[in-house]
Amino acid sequence: MFRLVILSLVQSIFLVAGQTFLKLTLDKIDNLSFTWRCIKQFLLNYNFLLSGIFMGLATFLWFYILKHFPFSAAYPLISFSYIIGTIASIIIFHEQVPPVRYIGIVLIIIGAILVAQK
Repeated sequence: MFRLVILSLVQSIFLVAGQTFLKLTLDKIDNLSFTWRCIKQFLLNYNFLLSGIFMGLATFLWFYILKHFPFSAAYPLISFSYIIGTIASIIIFHEQVPPVRYIGIVLIIIGAILVAQK
């Protein structure tokens, strides 16, 4: 199970990195619309490319996890991404996180520990 936890952590890091780069991309887009100008802004933004790379890595690692581990053990460990995402929101986006979310993070950690038990 330790291997599953490590792989899930890495997969969550890739997933959050992809979502973070996507948020950075969207912050630079003037007006989100289905116009050639908007599409060009996406294609010329290196954060969008990095988002795709990290999302692709997360997806292929998830394929590996699904192939080699029980779904009932693997799926709940996706919750690591909530914890890593909250850390990213604080460090990268300087967001204020209310205390109730910290309680939620503690509950997620407890849940992940319980799921990782045999």
